[in-house]
Amino acid sequence: MSLAWIAGFAAILFLIALSIALHEVGHLLPAKRFGVKVTQYMVGFGPTVWSRRKGETEYGLKAVPLGGYIRMIGMFPPGPDGKVTESSTSRLAGLMEQARQASAAEVGEEDKERAFYRLPVPQKLVVMIGGPFMNLVLAFVFFTLALVAIGIPGPSLTVSSVVPCVPTATTTGDASSTGECAGSVPSSAALAGVRPGDVLVGLDGRTASSWTELSGWIRAAGGKDVVLTVTRDGQDVQLSTKVATAQRLITVDGQPSNTPVSSGFLGVSPVQTTVRQPVTSVPTAVWDLTTRSVSALATFPAKVVGVGKAAVGLEERDPEGPVSVVGVSRITGDITSADQVTGSEKVFTILTIAGSVNLFLFLFNLLPIPPLDGGHVASALYEGGRRKVAKWRGKSDPGPVDVARLLPITYAVAMVLIAVSVVLVYADLVKPIKLGV
Repeated sequence: MSLAWIAGFAAILFLIALSIALHEVGHLLPAKRFGVKVTQYMVGFGPTVWSRRKGETEYGLKAVPLGGYIRMIGMFPPGPDGKVTESSTSRLAGLMEQARQASAAEVGEEDKERAFYRLPVPQKLVVMIGGPFMNLVLAFVFFTLALVAIGIPGPSLTVSSVVPCVPTATTTGDASSTGECAGSVPSSAALAGVRPGDVLVGLDGRTASSWTELSGWIRAAGGKDVVLTVTRDGQDVQLSTKVATAQRLITVDGQPSNTPVSSGFLGVSPVQTTVRQPVTSVPTAVWDLTTRSVSALATFPAKVVGVGKAAVGLEERDPEGPVSVVGVSRITGDITSADQVTGSEKVFTILTIAGSVNLFLFLFNLLPIPPLDGGHVASALYEGGRRKVAKWRGKSDPGPVDVARLLPITYAVAMVLIAVSVVLVYADLVKPIKLGV
């Protein structure tokens, strides 16, 4: 286990923990702004490792860093009759009453107006959406740093090598041992005297901003005389040549076509480097990942079953399947410890993984099931709709939704999520995904 592996593992673990902490800040700030009393802000679950009280709120870290929470008073309103009873005849009803009693016990006489359930519906929505929204903001921040500040591997305008000959159906563009272009003709770059190390500045007076832009001009200039501007040893040099034509496979809707077309061919290979992307590329990247993540969420249950089978040796681990925080950290460590991956590519990988995790947290937490934030959002929307219907019908305000009735679902979903987390962590320990890096 190298120092680079440990650094990558620790870096992504820190960014995920930071994302969880800021997710809870997204709930904390609007809750306090709207006057709700927040008694706890915790990162993690289980035993408290460290805490400090500031004002009325206890801030702390817990032993298991797999989530977090804030504790707001008055999450559960009184029962339908407006009262909190001492007992109930059924187990489920008793569970609900116990939750109401515990919630009521947190609300002192002086804090009655500061209970969460008393908030107007719009404010409830802001508090509950604040956490996922923070993850969405972080996803944009991480992807902006990765794409704009660092950039992605791609071709530069610096010439790596010159192709001696124009490729044909029977030749690859390489010259013979004597330097002759057997069955072909010299490439335009070779005839113009382009050398490795030259920087391609532009064509016919137009300045190229990228390899993609320049190669587009060249493809359109097949059969034409052009003036190529290159920077060589710090000086701009004008090189005249006629752009040859060659049969190439084109790309249609992102997929290679099987039908070759004739287009301009210069005959140079670019140096691969890290190319910074424009800010406008960030929303596109986030949207593309969002669509893939939504599809992944739809198949998530089946993929978790596959992970469980892989963990006990019944099948191979799907490299595209879900992973836990442990798995994400191990994968990051594997990438950052690979010798063939450059330093900028390692940072790029860490940032894009952190961005992907935050985007997943944003989408996952908006699922309309308790105890996820989306479950609280759905309850608030139902409450607002119910109140509007009552107003239209001339009925009295029905009051806040009795969310205590959702506790059986909440506990059931929580148990499923814990079970899934255990399966993923176990699989990532005994059957981790291996990358070919």
